[in-house]
Amino acid sequence: MIMRREREQVEAMAEWCNTEVVLSVVGGKWKLLIIRYLLLGTHRFGALRQAMPTVTQRMLTRQLRELEEDGLVSRKVYAEVPPKVEYTLTEVGESLRDIIGQLDTWGSWYRELRTPPARDDEQSTSDS
Repeated sequence: MIMRREREQVEAMAEWCNTEVVLSVVGGKWKLLIIRYLLLGTHRFGALRQAMPTVTQRMLTRQLRELEEDGLVSRKVYAEVPPKVEYTLTEVGESLRDIIGQLDTWGSWYRELRTPPARDDEQSTSDS
């Protein structure tokens, strides 16, 4: 969720940089991972939590609420005991599929670019 003042700043920046708007919406600590997991389909909170075991329950809840408030995630509550809640991407969230794929491709390329080449002595040791 973007706070009112932050949203005003982002909107002002959007006049010259729409990328800032994107990053402000999906740039939360766990948001891209949540979106990537939801691109696979609808999931319950527990499944999301298992997919990201290092995220706290509080942080996951917060990130999901922000994604919901920004219109990327839909939350469906079933009238059951115990309560059943499912999360799915909205049409807006689904529209990020190709963009996230491109970011993943760029990240892979960048990681290779930044990985130092193996030294000759390391290669000869591993060849033995």
